[in-house]
Amino acid sequence: MWGIGFVLLLGLAFSVSEYLARQWMPRTQTGFEIGAPFQLTDHTGQIVTEEIFTGRASAVFFGFTHCPEICPTTLNDLANARQALAEGREKLQIVFITLDPERDTVEVLKDFIPYFGEQVTGITGKPENVLQLARDWGIFWERIQTSGGGYTLDHTATVFLLNEQGRMTGTIDIAEPPDVVEAKLKKLVTRL
Repeated sequence: MWGIGFVLLLGLAFSVSEYLARQWMPRTQTGFEIGAPFQLTDHTGQIVTEEIFTGRASAVFFGFTHCPEICPTTLNDLANARQALAEGREKLQIVFITLDPERDTVEVLKDFIPYFGEQVTGITGKPENVLQLARDWGIFWERIQTSGGGYTLDHTATVFLLNEQGRMTGTIDIAEPPDVVEAKLKKLVTRL
């Protein structure tokens, strides 16, 4: 009886270790493209397209500025991990794409983004264009009504890691500890 339990436990441990090992590796050797062409506006009022994801590595996060905890914490953690990189930090940009373009205007992002550092770019635009971009990336989001007639959003809270060609090479889960986040960013920029 104990032997069967031990074998099952060993199998479970192996499966978990294989899963964790895959989280550290790119999903394919060459990565894969996500999304589609787009034209939106950054927090400085400049037009941005999918070309923003080429030339440098990118950590891309979809969220909203009225988020009470997860979004600002994730951006802060990414900025801190980027700053902690001994080498290569100049090769990495952080891109925040709003899921709430009705409230997250250029003016709102212009006030919000500087809290996280100069290498962070905020993106907004016409609601239909922003939300199409989110759909193209496979992002889940849902508006949740709150008391008093307001709303919040429930959404995918994954950071997407893109190489300098704009191909996804991995992800960061928001629950990962800072040392893991930093290691993933370091690995991303050392491949450039």
